[in-house]
Amino acid sequence: MKAAKIVSWIGLLAMSVGLINGFVNGDFLADGGALLENPWGIMSLIDLYVGFALFSIWIVYREKTMWKIIVWVVTMMIFGFLTGCIYVLKALYESKGDWTVVFQGIDRSVTNGKS
Repeated sequence: MKAAKIVSWIGLLAMSVGLINGFVNGDFLADGGALLENPWGIMSLIDLYVGFALFSIWIVYREKTMWKIIVWVVTMMIFGFLTGCIYVLKALYESKGDWTVVFQGIDRSVTNGKS
C-alpha cells in the first residue's frame, strides 16, 4: 500500500506541475486547436477520455451518494488524472490498509464479510 501511495503522490505532483505550466505558459484554445488538427492528437484525446470514463465507473461503484458521484466524475472529466490521483489517495487513506476497502469502499467491504 505504501508503494501505491507514493505513486499516487508523485502522480498528483506531476499533474499539478504540468497543469500549472500549461495554464501559465500555454494558450488553451490555440494549443487545443493544434491538437485537434493532428490525427494522433485526436487519438490521444480519445484514449484519455476512455481512461477517464473507465476510472469514473470505479468511482460510481465505490461512492454511495449521488452528489459525491457527480462531483467526482465531473472533476475527473475536467481535471483528468489530477482528480484520479486525489481519488486514489482518498481511497488508500480511508482504507486503513485494507485493499478490499480501497477497491470496493467501506460499505461494500463490510457487506462482503470484511472489515
